[in-house]
Amino acid sequence: MTVHFIGAGPGAADLLTVRAVELLRNSPVCLYAGTYLDPDVLAHCAPGTELIDTQHLNLDQITDHLVRAHRAGRDVARLCSGDPSIYSALTEQTRRLDAHGVPWDVTPGVPAYAAAAAALGTELTVPEVVQSVVLTRTQARSTAMPGTESLNAFARTRATLALHLAITRTRTLAAELAEEYGSDCPVAVVYRASQPEQLILRGTLADIADQVEAAGLRQAAVVLVGRALETGVSCTESHLYAPGRVRSAE
Repeated sequence: MTVHFIGAGPGAADLLTVRAVELLRNSPVCLYAGTYLDPDVLAHCAPGTELIDTQHLNLDQITDHLVRAHRAGRDVARLCSGDPSIYSALTEQTRRLDAHGVPWDVTPGVPAYAAAAAALGTELTVPEVVQSVVLTRTQARSTAMPGTESLNAFARTRATLALHLAITRTRTLAAELAEEYGSDCPVAVVYRASQPEQLILRGTLADIADQVEAAGLRQAAVVLVGRALETGVSCTESHLYAPGRVRSAE
């Protein structure tokens, strides 16, 4: 039997892949993070599925459920918020499963930053303005950041920043980023992107912290920073679609 790590997407029940839905329908056990998930996602599970909310469990307790299900001959859907490639503890969990001889696979999902950009109707890479996106987080009550990955270092690139797990430190990070981006740099905060409770805050590095604090946001939000977010941003047109570009006859 297999443990299927499944990207649950940003939370909306209709933003899972076809493969993810099929796995949910056919897995008699489902572990999910109730903190970030719209309950409607679980409607894809078959009636009688054993549902286990992991928000109050540690990694060893989660592993116990996965191993026990495997030994009972039951496939497991392990739902991860967003995409399993980012901040999903996939490495730690699969390492434990390997030690127990439990097979596993991974199904990708819509990442939270992409859902946030979609909610804003914004492209994060704009020709000759910014061509890179940095996915990172800040440190509060969490694992230490590697010494080479300071927010300052990323800010110097002037790339679009997609900050996860950072909403409680908005004021501190805004002040730090303003040194490189300028206090007038556009910022957008998207809370629970794609879910019924979705909330969008738009501002600059100078005022976004005031808005976040007024809204009382404490979790489940992505912070996007960069000039690509500017309303009516001026840019050249992409060479890929330019009329003068030589195209293959095939």
